[in-house]
Amino acid sequence: MGVFFMNNQRQQKPTLTGQRFKTRKRDEKERFDPSQFQESIVQGLNQTGTDLEAVAKFLDASGAKLDYRRYAETLFDILVAGGMLAPGGSMADDMTRTEFCLFKAQEDMETMQAYAQVFNKLIRRYKYLEKGFEEEIKKLLLFLKGFTESERNKLAMLTGILLANGNISASILNSLFNENLVKEGVSTCFAVKLFKSWLSEKDINSVAGSLRKVGMEHRLMELFPANKRSCEHFSKYFTDAGLKEISDFARNQQSIGARKELQKELEEQMSRGDPLKDIIANIREEIKKNNISEQMMIGLIWSSVMSSVEWNKKEELVTEQAIKHLKQYSPLLKALTSQGLSELTLLLKIQEYCYDNIHFMKTFQKIVVLLYKADVLSEEAILKWYNDAHSAKGKSVFLEQMKKFVEWLKSAEEESESEEEEAD
Repeated sequence: MGVFFMNNQRQQKPTLTGQRFKTRKRDEKERFDPSQFQESIVQGLNQTGTDLEAVAKFLDASGAKLDYRRYAETLFDILVAGGMLAPGGSMADDMTRTEFCLFKAQEDMETMQAYAQVFNKLIRRYKYLEKGFEEEIKKLLLFLKGFTESERNKLAMLTGILLANGNISASILNSLFNENLVKEGVSTCFAVKLFKSWLSEKDINSVAGSLRKVGMEHRLMELFPANKRSCEHFSKYFTDAGLKEISDFARNQQSIGARKELQKELEEQMSRGDPLKDIIANIREEIKKNNISEQMMIGLIWSSVMSSVEWNKKEELVTEQAIKHLKQYSPLLKALTSQGLSELTLLLKIQEYCYDNIHFMKTFQKIVVLLYKADVLSEEAILKWYNDAHSAKGKSVFLEQMKKFVEWLKSAEEESESEEEEAD
């Protein structure tokens, strides 16, 4: 009886398939079908025509009736290209399309600004479209080869305006590093138009800030193929295109990157205890290769020397530790202070360091005297610093510390002058 009951239960299971069938039917009704959505949007755009104020109002009202969330990509394709785009950027077949879209608009900044307003209003009204819009721009940039030159230009101008106004993140520029676009020079042409548009709206600080925000400030060189990825080539290309600000920004970023790498390398060499002559040779090579000034380099060396040791937190012990440490590295500092300006730069770096690290406040004078005795700092540089080249950081404390030594330097100078006069 029990076995029969269990078998009976098993035989009843197939009745569930009826419900499954119903579920599938419901899913089928809701399957992705953008054609009707496209018809509605195209019809509306054909009615509003070139009046972009009317377009914005139509899009605002339609969001209540049409499924923007589901068909966001279709919506943006139509607004940009007039219809749905197939992979690669060509128009999808057998679909209604409109002539009233970004790609068919006039190629000027005023029209592109008006289009930027349409997108801005739409996304402010339907906040959930924000992510979809960024994805659309990324996709359009990957499709650049499928568009005409005029269509690319309009898209570049629009993208520049949207970036300047903070409507989209600079991370969309990642698409321009696509190997095929880079290889064929499409990326650089597009970037020139985009940056011109961006800089007509905002200054270079807006560009720099946006790129830093997404960690792309060092990547602009990647717009060129590997064999043309040099600072000189980049600088010439963008300067010739009338974008010296971009050229200067990239050069500066490369220099910052090179300096960071060099400082890291210096710290590693010091921690390994490499011979000073090897470190000096390496630095001189880097100066030549990256066109770094001696003043910039002495700042890097000072930072590397001071960060290569764990400092004692007790004020009375840190002085002794600092003198011993700097005595060891004084030949390195001497090798990179062949100019008076480099000596002054070093003095200011020492002043800044002692001010920023409170337990070094009383050590300043002892460091300066040590470096004077080691021929790193000349009396001219020390007197110049004392008289008018010091910074405001801890000024009264450090000038007071240096007072007696400066008086001694002055009297020694006077003595040598009087001796010279007597000899004459």
